[in-house]
Amino acid sequence: MNLTPESKVLIQGFCEFISGTHVAQMQAYGTNLVAGVNPGCGGQELHGLPVFDLVEEVIEQFGVIDTTIICVDPYDVLDAALEAIASHISQIIIITAGVPPLDMVQLLRKAEACETLVIGPNSPGIIVPGKILLGTQPSEFYTPGVVGIVSRSSTLTYEVAYELTKAGLGQSISVSIGSDAIVGSSFLQWLQILDEDETTEAIVLVGQPGGGSEEAAARYIAEAIDKPVIAYIAGRQAPPGKSWRQTGTLATVIGRDPNFGTAQSKLAALKEAEVPVAERPSQIPELLRKEIKIN
Repeated sequence: MNLTPESKVLIQGFCEFISGTHVAQMQAYGTNLVAGVNPGCGGQELHGLPVFDLVEEVIEQFGVIDTTIICVDPYDVLDAALEAIASHISQIIIITAGVPPLDMVQLLRKAEACETLVIGPNSPGIIVPGKILLGTQPSEFYTPGVVGIVSRSSTLTYEVAYELTKAGLGQSISVSIGSDAIVGSSFLQWLQILDEDETTEAIVLVGQPGGGSEEAAARYIAEAIDKPVIAYIAGRQAPPGKSWRQTGTLATVIGRDPNFGTAQSKLAALKEAEVPVAERPSQIPELLRKEIKIN
């Protein structure tokens, strides 16, 4: 991963998923935004960025691009991401929500073959507090520190960061992996990244109803993660048999445990893995201080 202020960053598309305010916020934070790509708008300037028709034109002028932030319409995401992969961009952040599942299947097959890291879709991106902002996360909730955050939610990610900041616990990195039906990088990948990250001393995992990613994460934590992990699962009072729209549960499979995807299933898996679970976001700092020596 290349997440430094020197990393060259591209934006593909300027639609409803990103605004001039978000672009200005990234620039103010020190993110090295070099250009935008918007087919048919080449030669123009938008939000203070030179705009090109093709990613390859950006590469020709600025050299290797480390990260692209994709903000095109949902049915254009696959083409935009494949264009980025063809230009050897190693990190793709998809802000767009509602990407067709079959498009994501095709994209992830290509990304895996090319060793490209995909975050999202339906993700506000990544922030390394004090260094770089990639996406639409509100930087004012963050402060540099040693706690890594990995989340499926968007707004819950910010709330957890705010609770940590209020308690004097800074963050090393915060990522929302996205909450569409099919997303790129998983809890497992980011747990491994944070476990190996030298600046991270503890990890906060934020989950919500739908799917089985939290259960898989709980097993992985028990088997492979050495650093302390604190979890928070939203939606404990969600009605059984219901799923939040943004979690993108595709279908109920015949023969599946009726408890599958519920908050209760996730809480049980985390309990079995002996992962402390906060009852509310404001309790996370207290649990962290019990697990590690943070002043």
